[in-house]
Amino acid sequence: MLVHQIIRDIACEFPRAVREERLVGAIHTWLNCGAVGLLKQAGESLTPVAVSGLVPDTLGRRFEIVKHPRLAAILAQRTPVHFEPGNPLPDPYDGLLASHLGEPLPVHDCLGISLYLGDTCWGVLTLDSVDEIPFPRSVIDRMPEIAACCEAVIRLCRLEDENRALHLASRIDDELTGDGHLDENREIIGRSPVLLRLLHELDIVADSDLPVLLSGETGVGKELLARRIHRKSSRAHAPMIHVNCAALPESLIESELFGHVKGAFSGAVADRSGRFEAADGGVLFLDEVGELPLIAQAKLLRALQNGEIQRLGSDKPLKVNVRIIAATNRDLAEQVRGGEFRADLYHRLSVYPVPVPPLRQRGDDVLLLAGYFLELNRTRLGFRSLRLSHQAEQALCAYSWPGNIRELEHVISRAALRAVSQGAIRTNIVTLEPRHLDLDIVSAQEQSGISPDADETPAIQENIHAMKEAVEQFQRQLIRRTLANSNDNWAEVARKLELDASNLHKLAKRLGLK
Repeated sequence: MLVHQIIRDIACEFPRAVREERLVGAIHTWLNCGAVGLLKQAGESLTPVAVSGLVPDTLGRRFEIVKHPRLAAILAQRTPVHFEPGNPLPDPYDGLLASHLGEPLPVHDCLGISLYLGDTCWGVLTLDSVDEIPFPRSVIDRMPEIAACCEAVIRLCRLEDENRALHLASRIDDELTGDGHLDENREIIGRSPVLLRLLHELDIVADSDLPVLLSGETGVGKELLARRIHRKSSRAHAPMIHVNCAALPESLIESELFGHVKGAFSGAVADRSGRFEAADGGVLFLDEVGELPLIAQAKLLRALQNGEIQRLGSDKPLKVNVRIIAATNRDLAEQVRGGEFRADLYHRLSVYPVPVPPLRQRGDDVLLLAGYFLELNRTRLGFRSLRLSHQAEQALCAYSWPGNIRELEHVISRAALRAVSQGAIRTNIVTLEPRHLDLDIVSAQEQSGISPDADETPAIQENIHAMKEAVEQFQRQLIRRTLANSNDNWAEVARKLELDASNLHKLAKRLGLK
């Protein structure tokens, strides 16, 4: 019985994700239906938190309520909603059922019910039967009971999260901001242990005023993490001002950061405040801080040391209260050793350094993120359903993602457009295959029989790869493998490969690794 399973689980300690998965699995087994989905409402969308019988990337999708009338109908009332076979409303899981991969859903029966915590709607539970036999009346009548079981588990998860948050608060003698859900974020998608550890760490440091230095490869989501820190901090009510240091012309850096007075230079026709003043009371996010020239670094250091700025052309100092979050894809410690970055500024910025893991270290998160981007493109391009074939999923997981999440987003968007250009009809279920993804490195590795993590050098196959391509492929593999074994420390990689650090960075950039 479902209730017995839930009672047994309540007596055990499980992470929230595991508890939700066991709940959905128990319902799936008990009813022997085609699919079960537990979806939480987040603003104007529903986010799957646990599914059974659906493809893995479903967990990464975000279902906009206004674009899914069945889900909207379930949310509109507190009693069970029954969509009998032949109902004309489109099914949100079209093409996503694991038992009918990429196929239009057969005539089937659907049930749904909204879930509440007190008077607040939490989300929905959905059931799909793909057999010709519809759900019996007894199941429909017991939906409120099933919903009550789900609500009990959801409430338990919330209480456990709050208890963990309170325990953590007592340990650090500081109260966490937010709702105490340490591993929940509606923007940062993923469930890998390395990501959850990172988010947990950021939630602890968020409520301090320490400067944070986010370091990691291009495209790993450093700005999203910076925004999370700001959102969970005591400065959340104040602005977070973004400065792209790489895009600032050297002649205008001082004016952009600190402002200027009228007549300070040709073209300064009025007083203008800078980014520091705009961020007063809040956060200044210095993106690509490693790109700042040395002269600008000295002026930035002076502002950080004194908490004062001076508008260009003015003798009057201004006090500012700004928290600094910086981000870089460079090895700043190596730049300090090379004289390209000031050591005193580096130590000011890196009071709390946070290395951000690349996508290749996040396991199956690539499929959740792919699901998110698939749903975005399905809506944007007007597809009935957009999904990945099993081979495409394997290709995504095997690829090393030198451009990380940003590259994955572009790959999915291009693949959707490529499928249309090759004859896919938007009103059908469109399945993306490896050829649509066009992942060159994966293709080369598959043709040569080499996996992305293989220790052997790639075989040069006559008439398939030019020597230059094969050599570059080997260089990529060697650098990635050494980087993974060196905890992403580029200086250590240079020493192990017996390369000059600057030459290694140039090579990595040419190979698309930076």
